[in-house]
Amino acid sequence: MKKIVIIIAFFLCSGIYGQIKLPRLISDGMVLQRDIPLKIWGWASPNEKIEINFNQKKFITIAAKDGNWMVILPAQKAGGPYEMTLSASNTIVLKNILIGDVWLCSGQSNMELPMERVKDKYKDVIAKIDNSNIRQFLVPDQYEFAKENVDLSSGEWLSANPGNILKFSAVAYFFADEIYQKYKIPIGLINSALGGSPAECWISAEAVKKFPEYDAEYQKFKDGTLGTQIEESDKKISSTWYATINKEDEGLKNKWSNPELEDSNWKNMNIPGYWADTELGNVNGVLWFRKEFAVSSLKESNARLILGRIVDADSVYVNGHFVGTTSYMYPPRIYPFDAKFLKEGKNEIAIRVINNTGRGGFVEDKSYELILGNEVIDLKGSWKYKLGVKMAALPGQTFIRWKPVGLYNAMIAPLKNYGLKGVLWYQGESSTKKPEEYSALMETLITNWRAEWKQGSFPFLYVQLTNFMARKTEPGESNWAALRQQQKNTLAVPNTGMAVTIDLGEWNDIHPLNKYDVGKRLSLLARKMVYGEKNLVASGPLFKAMEQKGNQLVLSFTDIGTGLVTKDNQPLKAFEIAGNDGKFVWANAAIEGDKIIISNETILNPTRVRYAWADNPDQANLYNKENLPASPFEGSL
Repeated sequence: MKKIVIIIAFFLCSGIYGQIKLPRLISDGMVLQRDIPLKIWGWASPNEKIEINFNQKKFITIAAKDGNWMVILPAQKAGGPYEMTLSASNTIVLKNILIGDVWLCSGQSNMELPMERVKDKYKDVIAKIDNSNIRQFLVPDQYEFAKENVDLSSGEWLSANPGNILKFSAVAYFFADEIYQKYKIPIGLINSALGGSPAECWISAEAVKKFPEYDAEYQKFKDGTLGTQIEESDKKISSTWYATINKEDEGLKNKWSNPELEDSNWKNMNIPGYWADTELGNVNGVLWFRKEFAVSSLKESNARLILGRIVDADSVYVNGHFVGTTSYMYPPRIYPFDAKFLKEGKNEIAIRVINNTGRGGFVEDKSYELILGNEVIDLKGSWKYKLGVKMAALPGQTFIRWKPVGLYNAMIAPLKNYGLKGVLWYQGESSTKKPEEYSALMETLITNWRAEWKQGSFPFLYVQLTNFMARKTEPGESNWAALRQQQKNTLAVPNTGMAVTIDLGEWNDIHPLNKYDVGKRLSLLARKMVYGEKNLVASGPLFKAMEQKGNQLVLSFTDIGTGLVTKDNQPLKAFEIAGNDGKFVWANAAIEGDKIIISNETILNPTRVRYAWADNPDQANLYNKENLPASPFEGSL
């Protein structure tokens, strides 16, 4: 009897009784790629018969000995919604299926960044979004080294409606909306991106062999043992560090959030700013900040604190009431709260700031204010501050999820049976440490993905790095500029397009909020390259070649549209020139027809030129008349 029970249990657990199973992508609400044969696949018992009914046609297949099965549906025209019925010993009915264009949206945080983060900037736009013809599938953030995963652990297709829109990638949504409004074709977005990820994470184990350094690193993590050890060690170090500050912080012990606290002996610091610039110096640990402010009336029931960005983490109290917290440096601090916590006249705000490494403080050139109806109370200026606990810097974490191949195996490999129109890619910030290899990495990645999808050279549209960090007044070297050049070089790969965003950044924020124009510029590329608008000007000027005439260099460009112009109607700026010694100086530059002439009287034999060659170039004002900026570049004879 015991033997029979074991056998029955085996059959039930192994699925041999015939339950067909589908991958997460093949589910209710999916958007399937139009005009190409469509793969529908899954798992079942060995040799099981699977029948699919779709769009008034029947398709039959038999599962292989390992339980895998696949049906190839004939190409379909755009439309829907449809239902699909899959039958074996069980029946699955998939509903609300659309046929349209599917774009894989990948890269790092600026692709991942959701509409939630830009909801204040696009408040009126978001309020009107309700379009079931634009849908997103959010791939879970996971990594795997041992093997290529065949499915995802979670995910569902969601329509762009008020209940879901804040989960959509902002860049991807604005791209999709531009395309949909133009062509009225359903758009599916597969959002597979992870913040901080360098390019080598997204390349397969076989393809990464072209880069011995990354292949060797991948081999170290392949069996998972080293990664587990490092993560456990990092977790222990981090938990001990935070446990210590929470135990030793004088502010927590003595309730420095109390509005009645006597703080006359606290030091003063101007906010925004960094306490490393005060007499305290560059210390890590916990600092508390307090400021008194006045409220004239309390007619409103809702209030909102806007506290720019704070490095690294913060907890905020208004009159002793906790109103919000953020655990890391990048998100904007926007804390709505009940105005009942306020009172007419004197009020007190307290902020507990945890800084684990580097310069802690309040990021400059951001808003710091309290909004109460139409009243805006400026919170910039002098604040009181006091050290809660001083700590040694928290040792840097090893981000296992950013190691080579891991994201490909977990977040790309499970997608490669799913038909695509093309790829949108926004990545590069995390690759600026070694910019010289980036073009080779991207050529490998693009070739790798195209080979795995077996759809030929599908379009690969990507975003060039935007402007970021403090501006410099003199020519100099820049890893960000060097990587932009590598991105420009990647245009040599067939069927690629680059959206230039050198004018859309924020000097103090690696996640600029203007995601609409990024999406729109990607859509211009798609409209020209993919949707057939051959006469559309889809790019700003791209440097092509130069020749020397005496002490001048004559530059020529592609993508000049209807003409070269300066954005501000001022003389051209941000051009540099050098001779054979490679010492760059600012150049005089002028537009002559479809050429640019540059020179500097001190350079008699110019051989090199740069434009917008800086992390955050100042006044890069070369555009075409279609209002698209020129790509930064470097050229030499």
